[in-house]
Amino acid sequence: MTLPAPSPVSMLAGHILRRSGLSPAPSPRQADETTEETNAAAEAAKAEAWDLVSAAQGGDTSAFGRLYDRYVDVVYRYVLFRLGDRDLAEDVTSETFLRALRRITSVSYQGRDVGAWFVTIARNIILDHVKSSRFRLEVVTDEVAEPSGAPIGNVGVQAVAGPEQQAISRATRAELLRCVAELGEDQRECIVLRFMQGLSVAETAAIMRRNEGAIKALQHRAVRRLAQLLPTGLR
Repeated sequence: MTLPAPSPVSMLAGHILRRSGLSPAPSPRQADETTEETNAAAEAAKAEAWDLVSAAQGGDTSAFGRLYDRYVDVVYRYVLFRLGDRDLAEDVTSETFLRALRRITSVSYQGRDVGAWFVTIARNIILDHVKSSRFRLEVVTDEVAEPSGAPIGNVGVQAVAGPEQQAISRATRAELLRCVAELGEDQRECIVLRFMQGLSVAETAAIMRRNEGAIKALQHRAVRRLAQLLPTGLR
């Protein structure tokens, strides 16, 4: 009998709980091998993205189009989670890439993924809206987790599952997001950026305009709080 593959949200929950110390961690050897593979893939993807930036700065419009294709879901998920309004999230996402296109010649490599730059632009647009009181920040539905069937951040690939497994995955996803929604705004954003978007501590620090030490402390508090909120079944 073939066991169903774990859903991306289950993997995310397990990842968060392992960090909290409430769930068994993989062996050191397994952790090292996974980390090495993940880091190598991330560095290759980062280099490819910056090559596209260089091409776009040289006038290659198709290169910016490929950047858009690569990061539009990342930006949209982040915006939707912050705003809770699909139409507004689409507008902000579009404005994000319009601003990025206008500013593409000003961006330079700073050791982080290009996606962090796009998310920073989106965050600034959101903050502008907040200051103008044009909307109220809300918590979104589980649509933010897997738009168009895409997995959350870098936590896994959705396997083909039967109706029962899909129903379980939806319930798990909804419960996890409900718990994330109960976090304070800063903790919630930290969890979204670090775990759902898969950004590094340095990238998260740059977006949230804090130093890396502050982000690590914020992440620790957020993970511990989330671990307390998650039902035993998700641990």
